[in-house]
Amino acid sequence: MTTIRPTTRLKQLFQGPRLFVLPGVCNALQARMVEALGYEAVYVSGGLTSAQYGFPDVGLTTMTEVVANAGYVAAATTLPVLSDADTGYGNAINVRRTVQAFIRAGVAGVHIEDQLAPKRCGFVTGKQLIPLEEAVGKYRAALDARDELDPDFVIVARTDARTAAGGGLEEALRRAKAYKEAGADVVYFEGPQSLDELRLARAAVSGPLMCTGSAMEPHPSLEELEAIGVSVGFFPGLASEPGVLASWDFLADFKKRGMDALREFRARTRGHPLSRFKLNDLLGTPQVRAMEEKYLPPEEMQKYQGSQGIYTP
Repeated sequence: MTTIRPTTRLKQLFQGPRLFVLPGVCNALQARMVEALGYEAVYVSGGLTSAQYGFPDVGLTTMTEVVANAGYVAAATTLPVLSDADTGYGNAINVRRTVQAFIRAGVAGVHIEDQLAPKRCGFVTGKQLIPLEEAVGKYRAALDARDELDPDFVIVARTDARTAAGGGLEEALRRAKAYKEAGADVVYFEGPQSLDELRLARAAVSGPLMCTGSAMEPHPSLEELEAIGVSVGFFPGLASEPGVLASWDFLADFKKRGMDALREFRARTRGHPLSRFKLNDLLGTPQVRAMEEKYLPPEEMQKYQGSQGIYTP
């Protein structure tokens, strides 16, 4: 059976006839969860990568740090990985190296935004744009770098013009058209304020289109997005935000009630697929034991009978 490369698979998903869901993660563990639960692709959030390192999403992480994290994610899953690449970490020349680094790390695609560095989260005020001509040059450089190593690697051109200083809807649409004309595989319209704006973006550009729906209340349904012609249900914090809130709440409860909080938590989660060291199953500890049995001398395996533990692979 022929295995489809991750880059080819990601391109197929974007070009397919139906909407697919793209959950955002900050690390390889969350990527394992995404795959185990049957999703088709995974996204590495730049903002969550920054948070994992203890930084706000204001352009403090380097290309090396983000590529390393995305590479860990790609190595931990068979799913195609799309990664945030911020502004490409410099001008068009830097963008070439950025794209090459992500390809060599096993990532299937990146999105690069048209913000002025140092960038910031697309939903934080204070964003500025680089000139349109400079942005087009960066996307052309990204495409050339891609073609030299893997033509199926997906280049997503993201415009933050809708909510940036000096921007607006008209400027966002103008840039979306220009980036598509430059050859971007996917156009990413950041921050639409309504479904009507999203419809205008869909009419302005052909081919795959993605967006975030966080500025729209209520958040549009997957059915609404698909009806408009959006290619992907994109949720950059899907794997992290619920966990961060739950961690905060439990830590606060433990600070207040001590062991009662822990006992209640363990009683409530008894039988959960990841509870009481069963996380080891997700991470592949049984496969490690199988490899030990295959490669190590038989006497080495006696360690499993001569030791104790709560979990046995």
